[in-house]
Amino acid sequence: MKKTSVGKEQAILSIRHFCGYQERAQQEVRDKLYELGMSKPEVEEILSDLISENFLNEERFATSFAGGHFRIKGWGKLKINHALYQKRVSAYNIKKALQAIDKSDYEAKLNNLAAKKWNTLKREPILSRKAKTFAFLHQRGFEPALIQPVIQKLNKTNS
Repeated sequence: MKKTSVGKEQAILSIRHFCGYQERAQQEVRDKLYELGMSKPEVEEILSDLISENFLNEERFATSFAGGHFRIKGWGKLKINHALYQKRVSAYNIKKALQAIDKSDYEAKLNNLAAKKWNTLKREPILSRKAKTFAFLHQRGFEPALIQPVIQKLNKTNS
């Protein structure tokens, strides 16, 4: 990250644009402001203004991030939780975002991904097929307690 120094007004315009085209985590905005050469008091003042003007809303960011990564990338709740934690989103907002994911959609996505992976492993021995499907789903961030019954069901229907 290179540091450039711009005036406060230019930084505000730049950061509004930065927040305007995509939801952002507070830490992303804070980092960007430091990158623009702002001091700590200036960064906190600008952040406060952005929040009061509703340019920056961490709950909205977390919900949008969770929904998008679930629908588009097929991530499970564990992986989404970890990614939001890495972005320094509060535990409260992470919990709210994960609750916003519809339970039936979540189960359908898990079943769909499991079936696709299972079918790509047709030539594998059954234990290898189970292990690879489990590893794939777990790597995607789905909970082991939810993965096991899905794999058992696939095994029974395709035996």
